[in-house]
Amino acid sequence: MRVGFITDARQVGGSEVWLAEVLPRLAQEGVAPLAAFPEAPATRALRRRLAESGVPVLPYRRPSDLPRVDLWVASTWYPRNLARFLNELPRPVLALVHDQVEIHYPLGLRYGYRLGYRLLQAPLLRRADGVITVSRWAARFLGEVHRVPRVRYLLNGVDPERFRPPGDEGERAAQKARFGLAGPVALLPARFAVSLEKNQPAALLAVRPLTGLTLALAGEGPLLGPLRRLAAVLGIRNARFLGRVEAMPELYRAADFFLFPTLGENQSLATLEAMASGLPVITSPIPAQAELVSDGLEGRLVPPTPAALRRALRELLADPEGARTMGRRARQRVLASHTLRHTARRLAALLKEGT
Repeated sequence: MRVGFITDARQVGGSEVWLAEVLPRLAQEGVAPLAAFPEAPATRALRRRLAESGVPVLPYRRPSDLPRVDLWVASTWYPRNLARFLNELPRPVLALVHDQVEIHYPLGLRYGYRLGYRLLQAPLLRRADGVITVSRWAARFLGEVHRVPRVRYLLNGVDPERFRPPGDEGERAAQKARFGLAGPVALLPARFAVSLEKNQPAALLAVRPLTGLTLALAGEGPLLGPLRRLAAVLGIRNARFLGRVEAMPELYRAADFFLFPTLGENQSLATLEAMASGLPVITSPIPAQAELVSDGLEGRLVPPTPAALRRALRELLADPEGARTMGRRARQRVLASHTLRHTARRLAALLKEGT
């Protein structure tokens, strides 16, 4: 079965990393994938990585120029491009939904986001020949709230060989030294987007009084500079802004906790990477995160406010053995159902079912 995966990505985000990880594994499941990307300098390395893994990569200007395959799967950043793919590609075309179908903004603002999704994205998803999304919750939400038919799900996965706990505390200490960190470290890797759905300000305020703890923030984006200045103005001396980090598996092995007060996820790859790395997770009790983390088992689900995050951090700092036990359970959960092998196998089965 020959399946084309088309994206409108001109930069690399989580959905493009997902393609690079999952597509090479489909051949083992009886699916021959190809990937279609617009020409863009920012995706050149990822396209080369796909090609070197044996996945044909085709540049395109017009989707109609692409070859005929048994099935097209469209992953888009912008609704207008999903409309274009549905209009120009030969059917059937499935929509692959990684994006946040709900963002839990405070003060009722989440309903403004929901309205925008209903007006802009949901009508296009209804036009597709089927929808694949990456969590059970998102599949239910799209069907029940946005009346999108033919929605099926798979579960995101990560490579537990790349993302693994340190072999011992000596390795963790060496990785801390590599990144210029010391003492207990809480890690928050996320893009500094204007929409602030990753909620970095709450994490900064949470750690301000915890002078023995370092908050390591990895990522880049338009709000990186303003948040650096905010930390300086507020005198938050235990926050380290690391910028873009290529060696993410090693950074996870330098950390002691994963602090992720997110307001919107579908199924978070960063959370799964942290869990595979044996980190206890402190995150928000939104549905997508509650699908990965059980409160008190793999970590803590707490309101994404500075006070609640601070209490959870203090609890884990006071109980190192309990925190390590949570980290071990987190990794076991990934091994049981969230590896790339699980994802590729389920995706291949959905593709063979067609529409």
